[in-house]
Amino acid sequence: MPIDLSTRPAPAERTWTTPDVFWPSLSAATARLDPALAVLHLPALRHNTHDMLRRAGGKPIRVASKSVRVRSVLDAVLALPGYHGVLAYTLPEALWLAEGSDGHPPIEDVVVGYPTADRGAIARLAASPELAARVTLMVDSVAQLDFIDAVVAPDARERIRLCLELDSSWNSPVLGHIGVWRSPLYAPEAVRAVAEAIVQRPGFALVGMMGYEAQIAGQGDNPPGRPAWGATLRWVQKNSKAELADRRAHAVASVREIADLEFVNGGGTGSLEFTASDDSVTEIAAGSGLFGGHLFDTYKSFRPAPAASFALSVVRRPAPETATLLGGGWIASGPPGADRMPQVAWPTGLSMVEREMAGEVQTPLTGAAAGVLRVGDRVWLRHTKSGELSEHVDVFHLVDTVDGRAAVVDAVPSYRGEGKVFL
Repeated sequence: MPIDLSTRPAPAERTWTTPDVFWPSLSAATARLDPALAVLHLPALRHNTHDMLRRAGGKPIRVASKSVRVRSVLDAVLALPGYHGVLAYTLPEALWLAEGSDGHPPIEDVVVGYPTADRGAIARLAASPELAARVTLMVDSVAQLDFIDAVVAPDARERIRLCLELDSSWNSPVLGHIGVWRSPLYAPEAVRAVAEAIVQRPGFALVGMMGYEAQIAGQGDNPPGRPAWGATLRWVQKNSKAELADRRAHAVASVREIADLEFVNGGGTGSLEFTASDDSVTEIAAGSGLFGGHLFDTYKSFRPAPAASFALSVVRRPAPETATLLGGGWIASGPPGADRMPQVAWPTGLSMVEREMAGEVQTPLTGAAAGVLRVGDRVWLRHTKSGELSEHVDVFHLVDTVDGRAAVVDAVPSYRGEGKVFL
């Protein structure tokens, strides 16, 4: 059945605020299913969907598909006013979404969030009037234009829609580069130069600009137990916001003098309010907040509900206060560290073994609660990030409120469940 996210959850459905109700209710609802299994709690997903719209303050949200990787969820979110279009993470994924299949309608506005060097996918895009009208490629250099032209000459292809990426990191006078290494185009003059090269070149149409302020959107500003570091992060973000708002406004205004931009994209789940306040931005990219990975537990101003979670089974008891899960090494991307590990959500009072942590084949847990776990019991965990969980499971079991109780009402495939692994 289609997922319906149109209504906000009733107060009685917001059980995630009471962990000793929420997690046992998931165990009861999925009791007949064998772990490893993943769940989408629909009331929590509805809450997150509408709360993101509130935080965006009326500015449209383009859904970042890498943070979902479930077509049924993309369909449901895009059916809501306030959401439009997808920010994909590879060109093959964008083509798949733009074509539609298996009961999923084509998504008619897909921006590829990263430059591509996939010759076969570029050739497919260039040969199809429908796909070329629906998919926009990301560029930040003339070399990328040369690459596309080398795959299919301008006079032998459909016109390629392009989005130009602005480097939205902060070059701090004291701390140096703060943010992620994406586009080389930092100064408005550099952006203008590449924009001029695009508009003067046959076979391309410059239709958009983008900038991802990762140091604001992707960095929690309230790390638990580290108040001094949290204060430092908030100082960095405050100064970065002021610098970026001014530089982005100048860059966008300069490019608009030579190109009729359809959109200017920015931000992410962690920066919805800031990016919405920037008049030079017309839409915000966000997706992680839909599933609510535990990365967002470190943000001061908002807290998504844990809509996505997964359960693993206890399979052995190597010591009186140790219980071992089968699997668990579902590590998030980014700098290696404890914050990339799955978070043990339920039962409480469990911790991973420091010298072993979450492993590909097993995850030992210690603590008082481990002493009462039996073989066959399940433990609930949350992934650090959102869409990465979808790479580990074929389906998500949908849990909704039925007659006042949590119950599994359906299951939907992830990209993996549809046989798609794009990167």
